[in-house]
Order: sequence, then structure tokens, then C-alpha cells
Amino acid sequence: MKIKAHAKVNIFLKITGFDGYYHLINSRFMKVKNLYDEIEIVEADKFNIIGDINCVLRDNSVFKAYVALTQAYPDVKKWFIGKEIRIHKNIPEMAGLGGGSSDAGAFLRLVNKESGLNLSTKELIEIGKKVGSDVAFFITDADVANVYGRGDIVEPINEKAIELEIFTPPVECSTPDVYRMYKERFFNPTTTNLDKKETKEILTKYKPAELNDLLQPALMLYPELNKYLDKGFFSGSGSSFFKPIF
Repeated sequence: MKIKAHAKVNIFLKITGFDGYYHLINSRFMKVKNLYDEIEIVEADKFNIIGDINCVLRDNSVFKAYVALTQAYPDVKKWFIGKEIRIHKNIPEMAGLGGGSSDAGAFLRLVNKESGLNLSTKELIEIGKKVGSDVAFFITDADVANVYGRGDIVEPINEKAIELEIFTPPVECSTPDVYRMYKERFFNPTTTNLDKKETKEILTKYKPAELNDLLQPALMLYPELNKYLDKGFFSGSGSSFFKPIF
């Protein structure tokens, strides 16, 4: 059994305030149709998680999702006996494309279906929130959605994902560091009505610096990104850029 875990881009990302240590956002996420990891579950001698994991297992998003799921629903742990979870990575890490969150969301959807757990999307999102805020979008499997709060409030909209050209430079951006720089140097939350506009209009009428509040703090932290500004719009906390193919 296998599932695709698609990357995402942020069409826009505006910071609206804080909730404790967390930034509150108003953003639009769009699935990248031609860039995805794959999560595969196969029969094996014993339970294991393997694959392109560039961190200790306890920090991997799929492992975190497994822990959160089995803690919430202990009976499903039996289903994992004799199964191996394989993570096939294609989405660059630390690139603003949501790879880790997507892996966790896809994993939860796959297990929910194949194990017969049959939780609702809302119930799965509650589990996903324990892994990471952005996991909620990937649990919905929406093509396009407005995302609010900590990233855990997802409102799918009636649009299809458009074709995108993704460029990821050889720069790894730390999301905590970029948000910290924003808070220290650029904090200026404002209301926006971008979430009321169509994606094509946004990408046609606005400049990259107008759409992503994290672009300037990322440029300050990682000045080498300046040489790639002609590559299009900036996704998330970086380092990827994207251009729409209309």
C-alpha cells in the first residue's frame, strides 16, 4: 500500500499576530501536483520505519504521527505488527515546501483507510496537530485552501491546483530562525483580503515581496537568496521559489 505526499507552496503568507509562542497566519496553500514523496507500508518481519530520514527517528514527522495516532487509538497498534513503513523522499527539506508535514498527513490518511480506523477528517486533524500545525492541510488532501490560525484551520476553496515551476536553491532555511527574525525585525501584522481573491489574480497583480511576510527576514538571514529573486514567488519560510504556468 502506497500514497503520494505532495509538496505545497504558499501563494501568500501574512502574519496576523501571536498566540503564545506561535505565529498566527492568513495564508493560501496550494498542492504541487508534480512533486511528492511516497509513503509505503509493506509486510515485514517486524515493525520498522526506514527511508531517506536525515534526522534521528524521534524527530521524523512520520514517526511522530505514528506515536500520536497510537496514543490516541491504542488498538490500532496491533495493525502495525509485521509492517514496515518506507519513506521515499523527493521533496527538498528546509525549503518551504512542507515535505515533513505532507509525509505525516499522507501517512495518517493511508493508515486511516487501510487499517479500517475510519476516522473523520476532523478527528485526523486533531491527531495531526500534535505533529505540526501545517499537517492539517495535508490531511484534507485539498488542492487549494485558505489556512488560518497556527496553520491548523483549513478552509478548502473551489480551485484546482495550477501547474508550477519550482526552483529550490542550495540553501537550507531554518523555519524557527526565519520566524524569529520576523518577530525581532519585521513584526507588523496587518489585515488582508487576499484570501477573498482568486489565486490567478493574486499571482498576476502582486509582487513577491507583497505576498510573503517572511521573504525579507529570510533574505536578511540568508543573503545568498538575493541572487535567486528572479525565480519567482517565495514559498513559506523558504528557500524555494515558484512560478505559475498559466
